[in-house]
Amino acid sequence: MTGAIDLLLSVRGHQRVPSDTKEFHEATKRDALMRLKKDLDHLLETVEDSRKNGVQREMCGFEALYHRFLQEDGPSVEWDRIEKLPEGAVKDYSTLKLPQEAHIRDMLDKLVVVKLNGGLGTSMGCHGPKSVIPVRNDLTFLDLTVQQIEHLNKKYNANVPLVLMNSFNTDVDTEKVIRKYKGFQVQIYTFNQSCYPRISRDSLLPIAKDFDIENDIEAWYPPGHGDFYQAFQNSGLLRKFIEEGREYCFLSNIDNLGATVDIKILNRLIGDDKQGDKPIEFVMEVTDKTRADVKGGTLINYENKLRLLEIAQVPKEHVDDFKSVKTFKFFNTNNIWARLESIERVLNAKTMNMEIIVNNKTLDNGMRVIQLETAVGAAMKCFDGGIGINVPRSRFLPVKKTSDLLLVMSNLYSLKYGSLVMSPQRMFPTTPLVKLGDNHFSKVKEFLSRFANIPDLIELDHLTVSGDVTFGRGVSLRGTVIIIANHGDRIDIPAGAILENKIVSGNMRILDH
Repeated sequence: MTGAIDLLLSVRGHQRVPSDTKEFHEATKRDALMRLKKDLDHLLETVEDSRKNGVQREMCGFEALYHRFLQEDGPSVEWDRIEKLPEGAVKDYSTLKLPQEAHIRDMLDKLVVVKLNGGLGTSMGCHGPKSVIPVRNDLTFLDLTVQQIEHLNKKYNANVPLVLMNSFNTDVDTEKVIRKYKGFQVQIYTFNQSCYPRISRDSLLPIAKDFDIENDIEAWYPPGHGDFYQAFQNSGLLRKFIEEGREYCFLSNIDNLGATVDIKILNRLIGDDKQGDKPIEFVMEVTDKTRADVKGGTLINYENKLRLLEIAQVPKEHVDDFKSVKTFKFFNTNNIWARLESIERVLNAKTMNMEIIVNNKTLDNGMRVIQLETAVGAAMKCFDGGIGINVPRSRFLPVKKTSDLLLVMSNLYSLKYGSLVMSPQRMFPTTPLVKLGDNHFSKVKEFLSRFANIPDLIELDHLTVSGDVTFGRGVSLRGTVIIIANHGDRIDIPAGAILENKIVSGNMRILDH
């Protein structure tokens, strides 16, 4: 059976197969779907009554995703049918207007801020939700987010709620943490994204035996941020906010410190700058591509609709075209603005049809599994009147690695009401390119132990550090700096050192005497 399933997974899109092979695949798919339904029924029998309705809804979503995974043949995008972006499809941020001060409160009261908070800090060597990693002045991603929204609410006497989409990995810890914000002028809501069973790559069936998720956590996964729409509706919050008269949600990753509420964009949607009778249903914030962003998703025009194109959807022979900064000038920041009533309409009409990301993983026990996921921006094609807005790079400041952490902790930025503001002393609006060696810098604890304090980066363009390197207090890095300690050697950059356009290699150690 293994070979048959592998064949099924690899031959998608190849139309010219003998009819008997095609029939074999069809039979395999039918068989897989029938057996999946049986397995899901067995799993549902293990759910306690109080949770049954919610779990059943989630499993319906999983079954629909699985069914599409089996049915869809070939690439979701035919390369030759991609068209040039039409005039005006991507608005330039500089053309947006600030609203009149008197209107801002009313506009804010029609907004909901959603942060994607399902990720763990394990890739940076931290336990628990990524959002509770300290990133600046001992403040966490969550602290900074709450400060930003509270500042808006106080300044304009508004009531913008903060909604956190947790996963089963982060919800318990997040609920404990948010208690400390009770005295703040911001209402915080949480809901969980779905919890789906991982599928064996060999049998195409769930590897979970029951719904005791905590005892078999490797058998389950959160299915990507594209699950936001359905999970938001399932939680009851979508309907609640519509009934309150709220019109739009602004959604972003909690680790993107540049994704703050932007009054100009909000004004374009519901304020003085609103144009035409038809409301804009979906906005994707994009920014100019650099060489560091060539793998990021981009906006395309396809079948007369704007849509997100991810590298995973690109045929191998066109990957270099996709990475071209000339052909595809923008990439998706994953800052999304969506109209609440439109989300509800698309969900109720069952036309939310996002491309499936097949994420292959190997578990610690060697088992090969598949996770079926979707991306939140991929829903763009399901809405009417979608636009892109080309925003400044400052609205894309994600912290995925310790190299990003170095930038946001440095004197490149100052902190103002929870927002990071680029220093006016920086001559270029772009951030330096930083590469830190995985062996010595990838975990937050070890990364911090290598700096007596964070160096001055105001005039830095490019930094590469590899090997056993430490930095003394008051170091200044300027231009292009490359520091490479060979295997078995160690380099200690002395306190007060100024490195400008320097390559440091070999073994340099400052010893006490």
